[in-house]
Formats: sequence, structure tokens, C-alpha cells
Amino acid sequence: MLESSPMAFFWGRNKPKSDLVKPAKDLLNRLRQPPKLQKSEEEVAKLLAQMKLVLTGTQETDSNPESVLQLITSMIQEDFLYVLACSIHLLSFESRKDSQAIFSYVLRFRPPGSTAEDSPALSYVINDRPEVVIELCRGYNNKESAMPCGAVLREVLKHELIVSIILYDQSLEDQLDTKIDEIAYLDVPQSGDGVFWKFFDWIDGGAFEVSADAFTTFRDILTKHKPQVSQYLMTNFDLFFRRYNTILVESSSYVTKRQSIKLLGEILLDRANYNVMTAYVDRGDHLKLCMNLLRDDRKMVQYEGFHVFKVFVANPHKSDAVKRILTQNRERLLRFLPGFLADRTEDEQFTDEKSFLIRQIETLPPPA
Repeated sequence: MLESSPMAFFWGRNKPKSDLVKPAKDLLNRLRQPPKLQKSEEEVAKLLAQMKLVLTGTQETDSNPESVLQLITSMIQEDFLYVLACSIHLLSFESRKDSQAIFSYVLRFRPPGSTAEDSPALSYVINDRPEVVIELCRGYNNKESAMPCGAVLREVLKHELIVSIILYDQSLEDQLDTKIDEIAYLDVPQSGDGVFWKFFDWIDGGAFEVSADAFTTFRDILTKHKPQVSQYLMTNFDLFFRRYNTILVESSSYVTKRQSIKLLGEILLDRANYNVMTAYVDRGDHLKLCMNLLRDDRKMVQYEGFHVFKVFVANPHKSDAVKRILTQNRERLLRFLPGFLADRTEDEQFTDEKSFLIRQIETLPPPA
């Protein structure tokens, strides 16, 4: 007697794999309408587990490309990815893991012999259903969905158009007013209402696991596609850095504060962001913020703040406002800096940079 494979056990040899999608979609929609029924949750969990097996196979049995394509095609036709993105926070822990695996596989899968640049599902999301990306971002509204949604987002952020969808969205809930064919022509300041701007609140106001995961995604958004992001930051300079400085750099959370200062230094010191850097270090209020970081009672905040402060001092084309602040504080800085983080004796680069800054400040004229 032949042994049945695990997949044959679940579905029978001839049952179309696409039959899983419609009932799963209906159950997910039912879960989103109160009251939430445990039976519906259990049934959708079984269907999601079966979908995952179709896509990834088991340790003993590889997945079948024809069955995979059939399932993915049905997902696209039924708009299943959008419904799943909206529903992850309602699922059990195991179903959330299965949903992450489903998203990751579906957005990567290319049919055998395909020469297309993007997978069918990713192409569909980018060109026809960018709301899927927005809903994955909104997964940070709930701690249950934050990590699975964040993991999926970071996988697809290598595609520049995914970053564009996030940056240029200006939608309210359940609405998207920016389509992908318009993005290349957008060079106007944002309203600050779109999903990208929600990251500031998710990072500073969320539970620890939400905050940490949201910051990792936020960092990837700002660093994966540098020319695009540099232009975006210049277009939205005042809005972005007002929120960045007041919400993140001045956060009461030590972790948020420290990692935000570090990221700020990385952004300013990246050659791709030269125009952003010169605009940032022109502002006297930005310099005052950095000088206050040097006096923080936590050494790692001081250290990260130093790497931003040095950009102001080393800039050969200082604005009048920056010159005035440095000149007014010249004597205090010359007394303060020699003993600043003096215990970092093995960090030669830091020691050299601190000595360079001291010499630069010594060349400033004494205050009148």
C-alpha cells in the first residue's frame, strides 16, 4: 500500500489548491466583524496552515510549482493579500507566523521560466493594489501584528517602488490617494498624514516590541534607496526634521533616543545626503539640540550626539547662526571637550576626532 504524502492527506490528490482561498478570505472578513468567533479563528488557522504547506512543502515533500502558481493566481484574483494584511492582528500566534510565511513566499515566487523582473504577486501589489503595503505598515497599530508585518515589509523594501508607496502615501484609513504611476512626478511637500509619518508615533509611543520593530523598518526605508530618500528629505525637510528631532531625538525612551541619534548621524554623514546635511547643519536650533546631547547623563547618548555635533564644527561653510552659537560657547566648549568621554582611551578614531574639533573651536574668535 502506498503511503500518502502530508499534502495528499489534507486536500486529496485532485482537489484544486485555489479552493483554499475563497473560504479563507470569507473567514477573515468574518473575523473582522464583531463578535469574533473562536470557531472562525480555528477554521481560518487550518486553511492558512494548508496554504503554507502548498507553498513551502514539507521536509519530506517539495512544493509543486504548478500548484503554487494556481494558489497564488487565486490569491490575486480574490484580493486575498489585502484581506490578510488587514486581518493578521486578529489571528492566533501560529496563524500569524503562517501568514508571514505565506506573504514572504508569495511575494518572491516566480513561475519556472519567467523572465519578469518582479514576481506576479509583487507586480500586482505595486501596480494594482498598493494598499497591501499600506496595511502591512498599519500592522504596527497592534502589537500582535507588528513583527510579522514588519518582517514582510523589510523583505520587499529592497524594491524602490515599495519605498515610494510608503513615502508618498497621504491616505487616511482604508484609502489610498497616490497611485504608483504618479509617484515619479511628486515633488511637493507631504501633508504629514500618510502612513510614513505614523512611524514616528509607532516608534515613540508603541509597546517595546512594536517600537523596536518599527524603528528597524523605518531605518530601512530611509537607507535602502538613498537618492530617492535624499530628494524626499529635501522636499519635506522642515516637517521631517521637526518631527524627527522633537519626537525621536528628544524621546523619553533611552533606546529610541539613542538609536535615533545614531541614525541621524548616519544620514548626515552619507555622501548621498550631502544637500540634507548642509541644510541640517545650517540651523542654529539643530546645533543647540546636539550640544544638549553632549551633556546628557548617559554616555552612549553623549557618544552618538558627538557624531552629529562634529558635523557642525567641521563644516567649513558655517551659517551665521551656527558661528554665533559656537563663538558664544567657545570657552565653555574648550573647557568641556578635553574631558569629554575621557575613558574611551582605546577608541583612536574618537580621540582623533575630538582633538580635531578642539583645534577647530580654538580657531574661532573669542566672543565680543
